[in-house]
Amino acid sequence: MAATALPPLPAQFKNIQHHLRTAQELDKREPVVAYYCRLYAMQTGMKIDSKTPECRKFLSKLMDQLEAMKKQFGDNEAITQEIVGSAHVENYALKMFLYADNEDRAGRFHKNMIKSFYTASLLIDVLTVFGELSEENVQHRKYARWKAAYIHNCLKNGETPQPGPIGMEGESLADVEREEAGSSTLHSGTTEPTSSSAYEAGNAPSSNYTGIHIPPGAHAPANTPAEVPHNTGVTSNTIQPSPQNIPLVDPSLYSAQSAGEVHLTPEDFARAQKYCKYAGSALQYEDVSTAVQNLQKALKLLITGRE
Repeated sequence: MAATALPPLPAQFKNIQHHLRTAQELDKREPVVAYYCRLYAMQTGMKIDSKTPECRKFLSKLMDQLEAMKKQFGDNEAITQEIVGSAHVENYALKMFLYADNEDRAGRFHKNMIKSFYTASLLIDVLTVFGELSEENVQHRKYARWKAAYIHNCLKNGETPQPGPIGMEGESLADVEREEAGSSTLHSGTTEPTSSSAYEAGNAPSSNYTGIHIPPGAHAPANTPAEVPHNTGVTSNTIQPSPQNIPLVDPSLYSAQSAGEVHLTPEDFARAQKYCKYAGSALQYEDVSTAVQNLQKALKLLITGRE
């Protein structure tokens, strides 16, 4: 993308700097996700301050970037149809989360997995451009942010983190975000300002996570890539492919028959379409398990009229 150069980031927009950095990192690898990261930043920035001159100038240039991307990828369904775009972003966020969760549960603690947890949380933020987050995504976001801060602080202090969901006090993401902000620059060539985060310790989850339902990373696609931060020394050799556990087909689907009195509503058809789109997006990442689960949900809804 021949992106329009952004002016220096106004101090008022410090809360979206990491979403913009993520967009910049994903421009070549995942342009659809990069587009929605910028859209999230645009919508959030408009709510924060759209009147002061420096903010208006920044938002205008950011809008130019969005228009350029929309023109470049105008034939991509994930850009033109929100339901497809939502599925695409959600699957990529889940892929990042499950990669980090795999590494965490295996006791492999490194900057790459911290970055993956943190990136997953940012991409779940981005999902709000499509509407209210599901409770599952809210929990994943809290957990990912807490894990990123907890593991980062343990490694910084020379301590060994405990793998998996555990009961911990709130952790501050400030150090993680300062490190991320210093690792890259915006297109303007100016370093993004480092600042205390919007997610200070007071906003970090302090719940006991021993009871949270975070599935083991068995569903992570086998080719989940590393999100390698700059100058960390971590290479792709860190990645160990994860075997996929394919879910069993729901036996009730074999015997289910459509009753004559079943009348599907427009909302039912929309939900079935959503599941099919999610399945298609999952297959882009070779995530067979998620694809099978969503296809079964669509089939059951269409046959029985129930989810």
